[in-house]
Amino acid sequence: MQSAIDTLRGKHFFDQTDVADLSGRTVLVTGGTLGISFEVAKSSAVSRARVLILSRKLGNGETAVQRIQSETSGGADIEFIEIDLGNLNTLVAGAGIGVNEYALSSDGIEHHFSVNNLGHIFLINRLLPLIRRTAALNEFPAPRIVQISSSLHLTASSSIKFASLEEVNDESIGPNALYARSKLANILFTRWLAAHVFERGSRIYALATHPGAVATGQQDQLKDAYGTLVGGMIKGVVTPILRQPEQGSLSTLWAATSEEIEEKDLQGVYITDPGEWGGESKQSQDEILRENLWSLSHKLIQEKAGEDAFLDWSDANA
Repeated sequence: MQSAIDTLRGKHFFDQTDVADLSGRTVLVTGGTLGISFEVAKSSAVSRARVLILSRKLGNGETAVQRIQSETSGGADIEFIEIDLGNLNTLVAGAGIGVNEYALSSDGIEHHFSVNNLGHIFLINRLLPLIRRTAALNEFPAPRIVQISSSLHLTASSSIKFASLEEVNDESIGPNALYARSKLANILFTRWLAAHVFERGSRIYALATHPGAVATGQQDQLKDAYGTLVGGMIKGVVTPILRQPEQGSLSTLWAATSEEIEEKDLQGVYITDPGEWGGESKQSQDEILRENLWSLSHKLIQEKAGEDAFLDWSDANA
């Protein structure tokens, strides 16, 4: 029993105090108003990075900035909205929907896939020229793009093909399976970037992380997924053995800041704890599935945002 709890909580030799001085670097965190992403933003700010938080809700963003300023005695360089980024050293893609009921986004796409995957793919593409220019400066360690995945990707259905919108929008898929599919897609897209975009010598790393089972606001979504009674019971059972967000942020902080990423050339890897990587599913290593995900994502984003939605992935000067 204790070993199971230790697995859920995760062992570590790295914590927030081990984050290097990030002076002069810019860190952008999506979903940085709550939970794991908030802790990544806060620790980055404490380590003297310029931190930019993205969120759908203005009030949440302002509150997060105020909390971080309060906890750092007003010394943090942190903003909720910024137009001219200047440089961008780290992009943490952490915004997302947890285990929740089936629903469609405003674009008519299943909302786990739309928010957890398509939104981040589009954001990464639009910010990539800035990240490439930062890498070319050679003034800082190699920039990183970190997507927060989950070990629940291991439970993704073997029937997943990423073949069509009809497959994605299958209403018979349950809450856990919807979430697991989106977390599988996070790793597949990380591997797509490593295979097609970040050639050796590009000085940009694409990484995926597993934060562990973490007590965040996402557990409240269980009531939407399974009803107030059952969802509340599940939350009550699992919450006591979950990691706190501070600990859950460590794998992502390590991915975003550790010198070992460059030293060991950890391109496209799945990081489960500080200094530990691997253990992802065979499904997440499937090259055909990886290419199917990209083809479908590219098609859907262009259909919704226009034929010219994507910038050239290989253009460093766009």
